Amino acid sequence: MVQKSHGADLSVRSVRKVYTGRGQAVEAIQDLSFDVNAGELVCVVGPSGAGKTTLLRILAGLLPATSGEVTLGGTVVKGPPPGMAVVLQEYGRSLFPWMTVEKNVELPLKEKGVAKAERKRLVQEALEAVSLADAGKSYPWQLSGGMQQRVAIARAVAYEPQVLLMDEPFAAVDAQTRLELEDLVRALWRRLGVTVIFVTHDIDEAVYLGERVFVLSNRPTILLEEVKIDLGAERDQIETRTHPAFGRLRNHVYELVQQAKKGLRSIEDARLTH
Repeated sequence: MVQKSHGADLSVRSVRKVYTGRGQAVEAIQDLSFDVNAGELVCVVGPSGAGKTTLLRILAGLLPATSGEVTLGGTVVKGPPPGMAVVLQEYGRSLFPWMTVEKNVELPLKEKGVAKAERKRLVQEALEAVSLADAGKSYPWQLSGGMQQRVAIARAVAYEPQVLLMDEPFAAVDAQTRLELEDLVRALWRRLGVTVIFVTHDIDEAVYLGERVFVLSNRPTILLEEVKIDLGAERDQIETRTHPAFGRLRNHVYELVQQAKKGLRSIEDARLTH
């Protein structure tokens, strides 16, 4: 039984990111400020090139902001924080093909200095949580894409993070597997109490998964709108997606993304175009 962990508050204050190269400065993120509450699941959407991955790398402490700051549980993020785990889209690259599934899941725990017996327990519980209890001795290349992504999620779960960052983790799997993995993330999130920030291009996925959806503008990025998702705690792929409220929320987020693609940077801008 995977133990319920405690999520942490994540705060972003006036974050700006400017890339410099070849004598030119490119402003990727202009100004972002928002808060994610402990134990909340928030999705982030926006046009291609809107700085979603750049934002995630800053949150993870992998990329310094030009100005502004990110705090996790009240502590300023200056590098990869110990209470954070990341799941990427390119799961194939994040798993070591010469290691078994259980060795892949165990690796961050060894780096964390967890005792051997405890590592074994955490690995087995994490694999059970993602329905891969019998796959521990297999190698990643022997598994389907969806199963490999489950391994990547198990590795993050075993680490017992306070915050889980997910960067388009289901973009490379088939549609049916994607729906199954969405339900897996919701189930694990509710079970573990971890704070989740989920970046996706898929608007329907964002509305189905999130408690809130952050819609980003086109570059240079600002927060266009925070959309509260009132679909209840229990969600079902058929019932939830066919509910009128889902359709309304989905359409609203879609319209915001379309506005962002046109370069509109506020709700007032959008109104002026009509």
